[in-house]
Amino acid sequence: MPSAVQSSKPTVGARRPFHLKAYSSKMKLSITRPDDWHLHLRDGELLEAVVPHSSSQFGRAIIMPNLKPPITTTAAALAYRRRILEALPENSDFTPLMTLYLTDTTSPDEIKLARESGVVFAVKLYPAGATTNSQDGVTDLFGKCLPVLEEMVQHNMLLLVHGEVTSPEVDVFDREKGFIETILSPLIQRFPRLKVVMEHITTADAVKFVESCDEGFVAATVTPQHLILNRNSLFQGGLQPHNYCLPVLKREIHRQAIVSAVTSGSKRFFLGTDSAPHERRKKECPCGCAGIYNSPVALSVYAKVFEEAGALDKLEAFTSFNGPDFYGLARNTTKIELSKTPWNVPSSYTFPFGDIVPMFAGETLEWLPSSI
Repeated sequence: MPSAVQSSKPTVGARRPFHLKAYSSKMKLSITRPDDWHLHLRDGELLEAVVPHSSSQFGRAIIMPNLKPPITTTAAALAYRRRILEALPENSDFTPLMTLYLTDTTSPDEIKLARESGVVFAVKLYPAGATTNSQDGVTDLFGKCLPVLEEMVQHNMLLLVHGEVTSPEVDVFDREKGFIETILSPLIQRFPRLKVVMEHITTADAVKFVESCDEGFVAATVTPQHLILNRNSLFQGGLQPHNYCLPVLKREIHRQAIVSAVTSGSKRFFLGTDSAPHERRKKECPCGCAGIYNSPVALSVYAKVFEEAGALDKLEAFTSFNGPDFYGLARNTTKIELSKTPWNVPSSYTFPFGDIVPMFAGETLEWLPSSI
């Protein structure tokens, strides 16, 4: 586990039985080990710094391919997977599930190679310019990527979408809605058997769209930040760069809609942190990077949201069942425990290359996860 160093802060705001016990004033919740279906691990020294946080809590994770250069081939995905495995703590059984970065020039043959590899589980669609390292993303999905999409249907390869349009005339808070209307809805109509995950949904529009689709073919991941923060969190007490992510935080009515969806027990929604670490200097600067580093606190935040909604009995399905079921993978067999034990989030994690500031830096959270 990376060492936590207190530093100068900018603080920022078929189913198994459910096990919840009370030990005097302390509650303990035992759940099947979760998976993270949307994770940025970066590469090099940053990878080595952050992978222990994810591997200590999650059994598997879908690894995002937006490196420099991006992971566009199966060979590159295999090499990246080796680097992740080499960076894991000793005796870790964490499994990285790899993805390919879709471009205008991706070939159908690459989809075949990916499926045959046994370690590539999805293809990621980044509209060009939508987020960090997306400059190589798709510019013409229906004009240049149709053969690849057809091949993906044939091989039951999932498409993961960053659901935002990038036209400069579209308001940043409307980019998800615009993507649904102009790209995602036509895509589903054209390829009704294509399995699609709409990543990190942020709006009531996305909830409504996912719920309107055929179950088993369209699902969505949901992040801790979009469940617990709204766009006021970007500006309270001054500009808060560590709360800046893409898609950007939305209005309170959208946050409430997402909370209602995930705590309803619907199988269409599952855990995906979109944890995206950046060194402090790349966040606290004139043009700060988008991304919230939430891996250390994600399970604590999810538990808080479900508890406040009176839905702790539905937490395990969201964190541990819905994701593998949608991907067609076996559920994990080990357990973790969440105890109602207050703990302090470090103000930063310090490494030789600099500091990483986590979500809720310097604050106290109520749920503490641990392995059983």
